Amino acid sequence: MNSTSSSSPSRPPAIAPAKRIFRGKTEASGKPPSKDQLGATLADLPPPPPWRAFNAPKGSDPESTRGSTYLASEREITAVNVALYLRRPLLITGRPGAGKTSLAYAVAHELKLGRLFSWPITSRSTLQQGLYHYDAIARLQDASRRSSEKQKAAGEEDIGRYLKLGPLGAALALSKPGAPRVLLIDEIDKSDIDLPNDLLHVFEEGSFEIPELSRLPDEPRFQTLTVGGPRQETASVTRGLVTCQEFPIVFLTSNGERDFPPAFLRRCVRLDLTPPKDPNEARAELTRIVAARLGEAATQSEAVKQLIEHFQQERDGGKRQLANDQLLNAVALVMNGVLTPDHPEFRHLALRDLADGGA
Repeated sequence: MNSTSSSSPSRPPAIAPAKRIFRGKTEASGKPPSKDQLGATLADLPPPPPWRAFNAPKGSDPESTRGSTYLASEREITAVNVALYLRRPLLITGRPGAGKTSLAYAVAHELKLGRLFSWPITSRSTLQQGLYHYDAIARLQDASRRSSEKQKAAGEEDIGRYLKLGPLGAALALSKPGAPRVLLIDEIDKSDIDLPNDLLHVFEEGSFEIPELSRLPDEPRFQTLTVGGPRQETASVTRGLVTCQEFPIVFLTSNGERDFPPAFLRRCVRLDLTPPKDPNEARAELTRIVAARLGEAATQSEAVKQLIEHFQQERDGGKRQLANDQLLNAVALVMNGVLTPDHPEFRHLALRDLADGGA
């Protein structure tokens, strides 16, 4: 592999020495680079792209930034409004990087509904995980400690301390009239085959029971208890029944890797995200996306214009599976002078086919 490294005279260095942060060994002896060989340092790194800025100023919300820059099509706007009016989940299907999750952030931002609850789905996800978690071990340990310390005063044990609502449970419990919460159930097609059906009752009834609370004695001190939720939020639960006062705004995303049962689909509003069929419209849409995330100046560069056209032809021509965020990453590299589109490594590092699972 190293025989085809950037030292080959037929292939110029992928990243110019002046731009290199990590330089590696410059001599076989392993000596550190001399002063005239030094390139950039960490202090020379430009600000990160907006979607990779984790050190946001205090009081700002990275999720808000993500939502404010999303450009929704007319079809997306219509589908979201239909779901809002019907109080139904919106099932969004599309290729990876099509903007499925960003649409949820955009709705939460525009309607000022606070930070959304996110539930990333895997093959091991269960409905229970989405609703709540009960830490029986912690409760047992605390009870044992109190027993040894002879602390048995009435009402000393608050079971609510050992319960924490999951993203779905919190979205139901904390949605209020005129202020529903936004829930993103991401990549539902990766779930176990039973999870979509398990969600049916919750979506239909807007409620669920917490048996650990409903089994408590019928005493005033156990009527309404406070339980925790994501991000330090809390909710009051009466007699173990969580019932939403307003159905949350639910987004489910799917990469189209599986089919769903009809009973599940009929309870959802469905939206398929596909790029425009007309090449000019597709390039115009990509240009707007780049301008929204990286600034209008980024789209004025001839190199970026050619990059957008190349990306559109490769993606929509079915030659390669590419995601929009790959284009944004590629543009960021070009705008900062790190990699040029004509370098042989550019295609492999910035615009690699997502269907290519090899190393």
